[in-house]
Amino acid sequence: MPSATNPADVAKEIARRDPAFRALIRRVGPAPRRRNAPVDERFAFLVRSITFQLLTTKAATTIHGRVHDLCGHSVDVDSVLKVGSDQLRTAGLSRTKAQAMVELAELVHEGRIHLARHGRMSDAEVVAEVTLVRGIGPWTAEMYLMHTLARPDVWPVGDFGVRSGWSLLHGDEEIISERDLREAGERFAGLRSSVAWYCWEAVHVHRGSN
Repeated sequence: MPSATNPADVAKEIARRDPAFRALIRRVGPAPRRRNAPVDERFAFLVRSITFQLLTTKAATTIHGRVHDLCGHSVDVDSVLKVGSDQLRTAGLSRTKAQAMVELAELVHEGRIHLARHGRMSDAEVVAEVTLVRGIGPWTAEMYLMHTLARPDVWPVGDFGVRSGWSLLHGDEEIISERDLREAGERFAGLRSSVAWYCWEAVHVHRGSN
């Protein structure tokens, strides 16, 4: 098993385990090195992820910019609680998303979600805790694990981009199902966060060539 912190070694191992990734890896290089974000950035990332659920990147970026402005340019527990769900909705958020942000802030404030402990908790423990919030599901929890806690073996089979990229790389006529992708990912145990990144890159490369 290569070091999960060495992107070049990880890329080589992914290509060894599945030659379908070789051409893409030669083109885009190693995946970015991940870092475990400081505790004071974790709440803001979860709020951002709530915004981005089921939206295009462009729309979500616009809406989140408004959320950022409403919170006085500092998205934290106190600012979200002060703004409240009704005002958050004026940014373009759905009622469910606005309420999820406030509920997240409340649970962190009450100590039912312990952001400072997440670095020491297992993936499953983190998922169980953050999904206490109505409106935070598996996808948001997986993005948090991957991008904020730098976990190396997250496999977001419900992400349409990952499924699309996998299918492009393997020449599938139809997009792979979540069940089949979960099974296919078993060969990459320990490296699946990077495999997901390459699947996203496959979609970007495909779009750029069309």
